[in-house]
Amino acid sequence: MDYKLLTPGPLTTTKSVKQAMMVDHCTWDQEYKTITQEIRQELLSLAGVSDAEYTTILMQGSGSFGVEAVLSSMLGPEDHILICVNGAYGRRIVSMSERHNLTYTVYEVAEDEIPRAADVAEILENDSSITAIAMVHSETTSGILNELDEIAKLVKDNELLFIVDAMSSFGGIPIDVSALSIDFLISSSNKCIQGVPGFSFTLAKRDQLEKRRDFARTVSLDLYDQYETMEKDGKWRFTSPTHIVLAFHQALKELDKEGGIYQRYVRYLTNNRLLRQKMAELGFQPFIKQHQGPFITSFLYPEQLAFDFDTFYHHLKQNGFVIYPGKISTVDCFRIGNIGDIYPADIDQLVEVIEKYTEVANVS
Repeated sequence: MDYKLLTPGPLTTTKSVKQAMMVDHCTWDQEYKTITQEIRQELLSLAGVSDAEYTTILMQGSGSFGVEAVLSSMLGPEDHILICVNGAYGRRIVSMSERHNLTYTVYEVAEDEIPRAADVAEILENDSSITAIAMVHSETTSGILNELDEIAKLVKDNELLFIVDAMSSFGGIPIDVSALSIDFLISSSNKCIQGVPGFSFTLAKRDQLEKRRDFARTVSLDLYDQYETMEKDGKWRFTSPTHIVLAFHQALKELDKEGGIYQRYVRYLTNNRLLRQKMAELGFQPFIKQHQGPFITSFLYPEQLAFDFDTFYHHLKQNGFVIYPGKISTVDCFRIGNIGDIYPADIDQLVEVIEKYTEVANVS
């Protein structure tokens, strides 16, 4: 049956985005290469940055491929990266750094807390060898939204490299990339721009790309080589996900038609507030108390119900919705996303379905 994905990507896409994939394209075709270049330029426009200062590099694979491409090909032997962690995706950056033998330090806080600029400042004061900071903006482990401003100021004051995993935030909330001095921002095709899975993209400062052109530790994830090849005429180095690229091209048009990033943010925020309000009325409490992001919410298992996640999951799926299990390491949770082609009417319908489950669970 058809159902709506209430997840942070893959997510529910429009029929027109799906329809865009019903065309076969040759990767060498000039029309296809032109589409690639249009995508690259439109992403710069969405970020509000100039083509002179930044460029966009598209990379085959999911968002994690994009993050690893940056880490493995833009950090040199003299770099020392401070990784801010408050969830699974921050820890994934640590795993990648370990695998590539990078010099790194981990600054970790609880999953319901955000990294604090004062702590970062103290770490920097005590270790002058640190040259870069990496952090996740929207940590979908919990749904928490980490603040960038104060840490960005430390980056600027200490002349550090700033790497931001904006996987589930870029395109869904305004981010002043240039003012935040972000050197590498990574996101993917299947998140807030509402395309389908298949490639990641990096907004990169051109001067840092040039400085770090010889650091790549892999061939397929060589960010600079991908950039240099793509910069010529839009050709990808290796076989590109043509159908996904066409879907993303259409998704960008639909984002513009909706009114751009701010209007999409308003819709997501409206969805999220409605979801949390109505879930609270049913007795479901959110895991995050402060700094809740507008994209996905973690809810604690309700103590007042005979709650079983598998039963709950299949009840929702049978009634047209699919959610995520929890990813919090310390407590039992489940997660409900509200991005994609989702509107308040969908949230109302979802909550009605959940209410029916609670009635049965109460009887049990």
